[in-house]
Amino acid sequence: MSPFVLDDRLERDSEFVTALGLCQLRLLKDSRWPWLMLVPQRAGKTEIFELTPLDQAMLTFEANLVAGALKQVTGAKKINVGALGNIVSQLHVHVVARHEGDPNWPGPIWGFGTAVPYDNDRKHAFLTALNEAIGS
Repeated sequence: MSPFVLDDRLERDSEFVTALGLCQLRLLKDSRWPWLMLVPQRAGKTEIFELTPLDQAMLTFEANLVAGALKQVTGAKKINVGALGNIVSQLHVHVVARHEGDPNWPGPIWGFGTAVPYDNDRKHAFLTALNEAIGS
């Protein structure tokens, strides 16, 4: 069995936040939306159905945990959760907080405009609040 290796594009476009039971939790490098990503630490997986039943349950649990924490921290109107993988096939799940009036609301975030990097203070405050919400 080969070891888990994060796809170079996922690593380039996001930064590590924490390791959960199954997944790496990562923050996308685009401050226009509170945008997180869960990456199951399983080599060679591209689809949720390829995970073992236990890993599928863990992924669902972790996605719900992160989505709930993101809703609590941001007060978002809607939390979008999606596993597309059309460009990067490595299994990963996006968890995005959306607000009316955010860039491209209510349209999709993918391929819209240019990423805006986080200000370090804003990113630190967001991640601190997120980690507290996940832990509670």
